[in-house]
Amino acid sequence: MNTQNILTDITALSRNRSRGREDGLFLHRTALDEVEDRLGMVNRTFKKPAIVTGFPLIWDGFRPDAVTVPDSDTLNLDQTAHDLVIHALGLHWANDPVGQIIQSRRALEPDGLFLSVSFGGQTLHELRACLAQAEAQVTGGLSPRVAPMAELRDIGGLLQRAGLALPVADSITLKAEYDDIWHLMRDLRAMGETNAMQSRLRIPTRRAVFQTAAKLYQDNFSTSQGRIIATFELLFLAGWAPAESQPKPLRPGSAQQRLADALATVEKPLSD
Repeated sequence: MNTQNILTDITALSRNRSRGREDGLFLHRTALDEVEDRLGMVNRTFKKPAIVTGFPLIWDGFRPDAVTVPDSDTLNLDQTAHDLVIHALGLHWANDPVGQIIQSRRALEPDGLFLSVSFGGQTLHELRACLAQAEAQVTGGLSPRVAPMAELRDIGGLLQRAGLALPVADSITLKAEYDDIWHLMRDLRAMGETNAMQSRLRIPTRRAVFQTAAKLYQDNFSTSQGRIIATFELLFLAGWAPAESQPKPLRPGSAQQRLADALATVEKPLSD
């Protein structure tokens, strides 16, 4: 396998997740609450749900009747077996995110709902900037430290590429405060979200890099009380497995009423 095109070291990701602690998974609880709110706005009762997650500790209890499977490269889901598939906070680590969504769509019966939540591009932008600047200053080079995450404007197109209908994408941004960069990195470890990139540096980082990054963070992203700020963006995707019962766009030219009449305005021809 050509490792140059692989984002995530699956072995490292599994190891990092195994270190996650109950008290460090607060973002999963926030994501769970947001997913529950979104499902509450859907006028459907889902009887055959499935949840794709690397953190069953949190998500197992969300839907007691759900089938829970890990977010491995090949999802252990039967085709057309579910009316709801939730992909829970793992899509940002997927080596093939479109493939993950396609597999989820295939597991849906017609008119079944796919709903995912993952970290977005604004996540940890402060830490990313400070580490990059510090490493450049101290070592004269750069190494991958924070996984690249999708922007909202880009990720919505994944749903259509995966063959899902009526796609919707939205996001929420959360701000957390920490004593210092060391406090933040301890929390990331407790979340199971430390560096698992295939291209990560494989030797210990010089302490001077982290010390320089800590000062840059304090100087540029701190509150008036001296605590640092960390941003977490949660991206939500929703789409439906195609079905004949779903609304279809009208054929161009098939409108029965002029737009000018609907808006109660005078229609004016354009000049040549």
